[in-house]
Amino acid sequence: MSVRLPEFGDVKLPHHPDGTGLVTVTVTYNPDPEILARQQQLLPPVALKVLVDNGSTPELRERIAGIAARHGAVLVQNDVNVGLAAALNQGARHARTLLPSSRFLLLLDQDSEPDDGAVERLVARYAEIEALAGTACCIGPRLIDVQTNLEHGFHQQQGWLWIRRYPASTSREPLAVANLNGSGTLMPFFLFEALGGLEEELFIDHVDTEWAFRVRAAGHGLYAVPDVSFRHRMGDRSLRFWLFGWRVWPERSPQRHYYLFRNTMRLMRRPYVPRVWKAWALLKSALTLLTHLVFDPARAAQLRNMLAGVRDGLRREN
Repeated sequence: MSVRLPEFGDVKLPHHPDGTGLVTVTVTYNPDPEILARQQQLLPPVALKVLVDNGSTPELRERIAGIAARHGAVLVQNDVNVGLAAALNQGARHARTLLPSSRFLLLLDQDSEPDDGAVERLVARYAEIEALAGTACCIGPRLIDVQTNLEHGFHQQQGWLWIRRYPASTSREPLAVANLNGSGTLMPFFLFEALGGLEEELFIDHVDTEWAFRVRAAGHGLYAVPDVSFRHRMGDRSLRFWLFGWRVWPERSPQRHYYLFRNTMRLMRRPYVPRVWKAWALLKSALTLLTHLVFDPARAAQLRNMLAGVRDGLRREN
């Protein structure tokens, strides 16, 4: 691992003695440099921006270093892909050593782009939402799929129903939710540290799902902020389909499906994971397997990786 500070000589790290500072952590793995550059440009200039690269190709590593330098970000470079969860934890720990006074932490994927001023609005809404909940919270924006221009929506639990809500983009009413997408999640830094950060063994898929359920189990809140928007990309591609309204279906590689199925099985064993999510996840997993078995030209590789994920997920964890 290597660390580079911004290559501007006289640039100083932000200082927030009152504890109101913001740290953003973005994890990259062979990213689209143009998207990454736009993201970094749209982040608040007063934030401490940390980029953690997970072993991208040498050419891209140099381009990422250039983006970090141009936008005043601290760059942490891993020689191998240590996984999304481990890299986010790594970035958060490193930021804490550089800026101990920071109050907020914003987690980001490499392909999320906040609307202009969206991050500042998200931070500004936090105190109001914390007062409403009466406890520390994680909050997140409305996500718009870039390829389909459809909203991802927000999950809520109603009895034995696991449903999506699509509040109006003009609504200022915070929405209590059952989980949040990891990218765009804002939280107090102390909450991230108190709950031990993200679960590194999950590597990538359902990292945010497990975190959300752990936050709720600890008595803290999860809230969506509908009037703050990020543009986001799910999976390798996204498909638009009709099922009682237009939906977004992310297409994933066989390797991603291995992690998705393995981690779904792992979460089935956790007592703090809601039973309704477990039932919903089993149904969705079966539908995913059937869909790829029928329609995917790479059905053999998909099936092999899905079944390997189920097998490994059912094994007893250490």
